Amino acid sequence: MVGHDVPLNQGCLNPVRVTIPKGSLLHPSDTAAVVGGNVLTSQRIVDVVLKAFEVCAASQGCMNNVTFGEEKWGYYETVAGGAGAGPSWHGHSGIHTHMTNTRITDAEILERRYPVILRHFSLRPNSGGSGRYRGGDGVVRELLFRRHIMLSVLTERRVFHPYGMKGGSPGERGLNLIMKSDGRIISLGSKTAIATEPGDIFRLLTPGGGGYGCPNVMTSAEEDTSQKKQPLSIERGSVYEYHRAQESV
Repeated sequence: MVGHDVPLNQGCLNPVRVTIPKGSLLHPSDTAAVVGGNVLTSQRIVDVVLKAFEVCAASQGCMNNVTFGEEKWGYYETVAGGAGAGPSWHGHSGIHTHMTNTRITDAEILERRYPVILRHFSLRPNSGGSGRYRGGDGVVRELLFRRHIMLSVLTERRVFHPYGMKGGSPGERGLNLIMKSDGRIISLGSKTAIATEPGDIFRLLTPGGGGYGCPNVMTSAEEDTSQKKQPLSIERGSVYEYHRAQESV
């Protein structure tokens, strides 16, 4: 939104006034039941801000929090999804966005240390919204449980699609499923805890990002930009230097 590559600093917020009424979602009472402020609520706030300023389409709006374990151990991971497209870019696939960039455990380490088998982990084809610029695809992840294990999921975008913008289509919603050994398939919804049995498979489909713009339609602003072919700002700063160092390897 700023248009410049600047490090995060308090000075950037000096001209911004934040108004949060008491009793609202972001300023709840001491007795309110709250959870996931850093991993879910923050994601949806970014969705609202970017939509209000019409910056870009929605990303997956979620971190897909998955936890499982027994009495003496526990495991926690967040799973990537699709990023939203914008006025001049396609959304990236299989990536965390906005408020997080946590890494996931290597499959070999996961299977060695925990009684699970990673059956499948791939991009989710065509889950990103269509448009002049396509939204990024989410991912598909399947875990086979080898023992009786408690599974908890804390997710978003299972009911409402990640929005598209300027004529772009929304991204696909996420889905949390338990596939039983007897063939039954149970939809877990967005937030729950369930006792699993040996042989159960947890299938996670994460949301895709929204698309931007009508397909094959170029706006006057895009035409002007394509003709000038000039950057909006001079690339510099820590992020630029990091990317340049990576490309030189």
